[in-house]
Amino acid sequence: MRIRYRLAAAWVVGLASPLTGQEPASWSPELDFHTFSIAAVDPDTGESGVAVTTRVACVGNGVPWVRAGVGAVATQASTRVEYGDELLDLLAAGVTPEEALARATAADPQAARRQVGVVSVDGRSAQHTGSGTSSWAGQRAGRNYATQGNLLVGPEVLDAVARAFEASEGSPRHLADRLIEALAAGQAVGGDARKGRPQSAAVVVADPRPGISRRPDGVTVNINVCENDRPVAELRRIYDTVSQTLGFRTLEQQSGADVWQLKQILHALGYFRSEESELRRGPDAFLYTAEAAAAVDRFRADHGLSTPDLGSPSGLVDDSTVAQLWEELEREGKADELRRQLLDMTRVRR
Repeated sequence: MRIRYRLAAAWVVGLASPLTGQEPASWSPELDFHTFSIAAVDPDTGESGVAVTTRVACVGNGVPWVRAGVGAVATQASTRVEYGDELLDLLAAGVTPEEALARATAADPQAARRQVGVVSVDGRSAQHTGSGTSSWAGQRAGRNYATQGNLLVGPEVLDAVARAFEASEGSPRHLADRLIEALAAGQAVGGDARKGRPQSAAVVVADPRPGISRRPDGVTVNINVCENDRPVAELRRIYDTVSQTLGFRTLEQQSGADVWQLKQILHALGYFRSEESELRRGPDAFLYTAEAAAAVDRFRADHGLSTPDLGSPSGLVDDSTVAQLWEELEREGKADELRRQLLDMTRVRR
């Protein structure tokens, strides 16, 4: 499955460009994202991505930076967002991650307060954790990834992130899926040490393969949970929902007396098995079958309730549909008779 959505929900915003909007009022003049993150690439697909979470709102607006076919950067602690494009430009020019990061931090008088992770598309990485970042700060790196964090409960957070990502190496999974799993592993062992603050999380992935992304910059996944009590879990929920991964919703075939009532109404109006003079109650009478859904679709279309070109789901029976069904029965003088037929079925006996 390929995720091509820029926004996954009304409260989810994703920005992989300079900070030009969506800036929370809680941000101080100096941008601080004390946090943990993982920047990584998939050598099989060429994807590059970053996943991050913190106890500051809208972390996705400042920390993650990706470029299709080039690599990924996470810039945090006392965050200097300019590192994103600067480091990616150097990687694109053929400079190694180590040299690129050395140049960038050497020119930064506040380097001691920065934390940066950078990974090139060939899997090489470099990291910088300044001595003035926080009470606990650290970094881990391995093949194709770099994870870093500060103001964490301890080294176990990054250890968990690294183990989870390494365990999924070579598996038939998308990079975003693996990044979210690694982030969740770090969150599960404590994550950010602060309590009682707004929380956010984000994942951004770019794919250089032709035809994969609809966007000219190659970004395929850009989910930014700006504020949520459980932002990493929400990141997973949104990802699974927009990718329609099995398990994101409960699947069942609707069954019940209301389905049989619906079929009787549709029959009375000539939309369901109109060739039968009397609708027979067969073994599937209480099942909401494809045949019944198709009858609903025809009714909705005939009465201006359906907008298939706008993505209305097939077989939708909402309040307006039910109201319209009874209105048509009233208009044709069939409502009272049908209500009498349904009296026994709708009787409450307990």
